[in-house]
Amino acid sequence: MKLTKKSVIGVLIMLVAIIAIVGSTIGRELIAGEPVGLVSFALIHFAGYLFFLLMPVEILVPLYLAEGHPGLVLIGLSVGTGLLAQTIDYAIGWALSERVVDTLISREKFEKFKATFQKWGGWAIFTFNLLPLSSPNMLLVSGIMRYNRLKALLISASGLAVKYVVLVFVFPGGFG
Repeated sequence: MKLTKKSVIGVLIMLVAIIAIVGSTIGRELIAGEPVGLVSFALIHFAGYLFFLLMPVEILVPLYLAEGHPGLVLIGLSVGTGLLAQTIDYAIGWALSERVVDTLISREKFEKFKATFQKWGGWAIFTFNLLPLSSPNMLLVSGIMRYNRLKALLISASGLAVKYVVLVFVFPGGFG
């Protein structure tokens, strides 16, 4: 991939946005000596599932479990906020179509996601949501390709639910 001024500026803007979101939520709570709250979890998690702010939000689960937040609440917030953000990703893809792909994500990335999506369809959506892969981009591409919205979101919710149930189960205190 060729490094351009536009891509560097895009990455810098994304980093500033991530720092601002994390700093104004968890960072503020930690500096104030307060326990991390579920509003912070929800805001960061939502932002992490927007296609233009890719963050490894799965790491939040063990942190919030260690703070004593119930696993079932974290699963519900994770799936709910992830699905809300992915609905936006899908809608952006649907509304803007393939004409603006080069502005949103690189043509190269789009072609890779498109090829994966064409080969695997719903299984691609499920797998990208189950694993810490770029599921927001997959939902953006499914919108561009006019994949059935309800089907895409149900498959996405299934993958997210399985992922977060496993995460909560794996880390101590998740269901206890």
